[in-house]
Amino acid sequence: MEEKFYTLGSFEFPADVQIIKGRLESEGIPVFLKDENTINSDPLISGAIGGVKLQVYANDKERAIKVYDEIRPYAVDNEGNLVVCPNCKAQKSEAYYARKGLFYKLFPFLEKRKHRCFQCGMITSK
Repeated sequence: MEEKFYTLGSFEFPADVQIIKGRLESEGIPVFLKDENTINSDPLISGAIGGVKLQVYANDKERAIKVYDEIRPYAVDNEGNLVVCPNCKAQKSEAYYARKGLFYKLFPFLEKRKHRCFQCGMITSK
């Protein structure tokens, strides 16, 4: 039987995902870390392959999202304050990279950081 997976998030380094993985597993949700070993062997390629992907079975998606939202790290500005969405004023955003075009696919670290609001979905630059 083929299993379907849902990716909860991507993280630059494997250490960034360990607390979330532990919390999900303590709730009885099996967790899989895609590309963890690849990035452990060569951390410099993390940006090129999209980081470590935190995945759960598709049938655990709703429970996993609920747990993940409780402990999710939200985006902060240079002063350490939560990023505020200009559309809905929510303080629940994450870093977002479009990686459009061949140039940014080859050199993703050169793309300007944007933020995506979890509440309304708006994508904004700084």
